[in-house]
Amino acid sequence: MYLSRVRVATQGMDRNALVKLLAGDAYANHQLLWKLFTESEERPFLFRQEMEKEQLDTYESPRGLPLFYVLSSRAPVPVPGLLECESKPFDPQLSPGDRLLFKLRANPTVARKSTGKQSSRRHDVLMDAKWHCRQQGRDTPGEVRAAMEASAEQWLRSRCEQWGFSLNMSPQLSGYRQHQWRRQQRQIRFSSVDYEGVITVTDPARLRAALFNGVGRSRAFGCGMLMVRRG
Repeated sequence: MYLSRVRVATQGMDRNALVKLLAGDAYANHQLLWKLFTESEERPFLFRQEMEKEQLDTYESPRGLPLFYVLSSRAPVPVPGLLECESKPFDPQLSPGDRLLFKLRANPTVARKSTGKQSSRRHDVLMDAKWHCRQQGRDTPGEVRAAMEASAEQWLRSRCEQWGFSLNMSPQLSGYRQHQWRRQQRQIRFSSVDYEGVITVTDPARLRAALFNGVGRSRAFGCGMLMVRRG
């Protein structure tokens, strides 16, 4: 596997593509990053979007533009005049009990079956918690926020075992965002939230699989890339 930091050379973009980049269009950004893997027929990567000014040191001349972290099964090939990338092999050696700092941008969902319907429908975990909170008459801003954060945390905790780690403490939650756009008569909607904190490795094989394959839904749209480092 390869972990890469990708910067965009905007002089190689047309105005429409630049507008989508600045707007954080996850679908357009996925298509943009595909250009690093032109010979692949399958999606060989996960990605996470950040901002240069928050990720780069001053000497690297950060701009007010997105920067991407990309995890891929193949080494990306820079696109002159469009995509610049720095890559390194990614093969973490993990042992039970290792403590790691983690970041995860996820699309937490819950399946609910409506009355009279045979199939379940997926709902945004935070919006689902907000709805139930208000149905119960708990509708102050503090109560709603606490319910939404508790549901988001429970979503992660309920999956820790299958992903090979345990949470040392409640994670920090931030960056909740609802995404929506239309592609070829199809309405695409999903939400994302950022988790950050400390984990303990419980099953190295499962955690490596989670790192390499991503976790949760909407991985093609910038979610599911679990980033870890030693503290």
